[in-house]
Amino acid sequence: MRFLQATVISRQYAIIKGLAYPRNYATLAEPSAPAVKTRNIPGPKSLELKNKLSAIQNAETIQLFVDYEKSIGNYLVDVDGNVLLDVFTQISSVPLGYNHPRLLNVFQNENNLKTLINRPALGVFPGKEWPDCLYTILNKIAPTGLSNLTTMMCGSCSNENAYKNIFIWYRRNQRGENVDFNEVELQSCMINQPPGAPQLSILSFHGAFHGRTLAALATTHSKYIHKIDIPSFDWPIASFPKYQYPLAENERHNKSEDQRCLVEVEELIEKYNKKGIPVAGIVVEPIQSEGGDNEASPEFFQGLQKIGKQRGVALLIDEVQTGGGSTGKIWCHEYFNLNGPPDVVTFSKKLQLGGYFHKEEFKPKQGYRVFNTWMGDPGKLLLLQEIINVIQEENLLKNVNKAGKVLKDGLLALEKEYSHLLNSTRGRGTFLAVNCQNSKARDDLVGRLKLKGIQTGGCGELSIRFRPALTFQEKHANIVLDGFRSVLKEL
Repeated sequence: MRFLQATVISRQYAIIKGLAYPRNYATLAEPSAPAVKTRNIPGPKSLELKNKLSAIQNAETIQLFVDYEKSIGNYLVDVDGNVLLDVFTQISSVPLGYNHPRLLNVFQNENNLKTLINRPALGVFPGKEWPDCLYTILNKIAPTGLSNLTTMMCGSCSNENAYKNIFIWYRRNQRGENVDFNEVELQSCMINQPPGAPQLSILSFHGAFHGRTLAALATTHSKYIHKIDIPSFDWPIASFPKYQYPLAENERHNKSEDQRCLVEVEELIEKYNKKGIPVAGIVVEPIQSEGGDNEASPEFFQGLQKIGKQRGVALLIDEVQTGGGSTGKIWCHEYFNLNGPPDVVTFSKKLQLGGYFHKEEFKPKQGYRVFNTWMGDPGKLLLLQEIINVIQEENLLKNVNKAGKVLKDGLLALEKEYSHLLNSTRGRGTFLAVNCQNSKARDDLVGRLKLKGIQTGGCGELSIRFRPALTFQEKHANIVLDGFRSVLKEL
């Protein structure tokens, strides 16, 4: 397919550097295959830019520099001209691929452009359209039963502030619904002492990742590099189930793992209550992402919810990485058949801005208790509006499940053929992972895949994770599988 040279562009066309193509994603002229031009990645231009950046900040985490003007669809183009099929998508954050025409058109609208540049302090000076935007855009995809919403900027600050909502809710339940703060509480909170600054905790899980701000970091346990030298809290950490694969052949072990971990959760809640650091909330990912794409069953999450309800502890499901459609549903916890909604659900990444949905009783009664200058971004919400429209119009959740099945079935087949190199294929939709036999082999495989033109990423100690855009199709899955087979033959 070729681009149409444009002099006059109608509303059916989007513009990239003077070129136009139809709005329908299916006709987007992305590359037909990856193309690697340099001997190594990062190439010389990326290394030059990395050295330049290193003069003013630590740039050790940077893999390569991207040419975002040339990147398109499912393909990322780096500054050295390497064209990579991107199945990592900025750590699971690009919903429709690069330079999607529908998104390029969003700020062609003058009112939308003004919303973008007049970025308001939403907690005090929101625009006149803000309430309607929340109702018609975010509430359109709200988890069933959660009608209250707080917007934020990113995943870390979403979890950080959601914890505050949980603590406020917990203390209001202790104090009594209509009981005001007393003078001792008002004075003691100002010097970080109880009762105004109470000893409360959030229970989290080994392998979890919930962010790098201070309270979120206290519940993050995926890599030491995130936590070393940072003061933290004495909060409980439970075991997350460690499943054996294939799931169908290991039902007894995996059910036993669920029960072991649920018993541990109850024991820790009891232990910390006795220590005088009561557990106010439980935070958990539907799939532990940064920690290794660790799964748990619907029954495990049902058990967590039951424990929370019995003990007056809130359940927060962190959907920062899983939310937005890549598991085949907008919210991964929809698979769990919970007895009613979770108390809080946090989001960010594919949904552009951050925030959390929550039950009515978790809304503070006083202003400024959960507050910052921006409290989200109306410009990002306009992008999300168009993303939701595209997801619905082009039936992208169905596409995710079709492409995901091709990719997962292919990985399972490769796993059987190369069982000494791969194991434990798992996941939902295109939100998938596979294990290597050790960390060195995993890192080697990720590097070799990149030189085949496939950009993926590792997680945990052993896993390669897949986080493609919702527009990732069966043909892309086959390219990934061909690249995998080629690398496995080399190994």
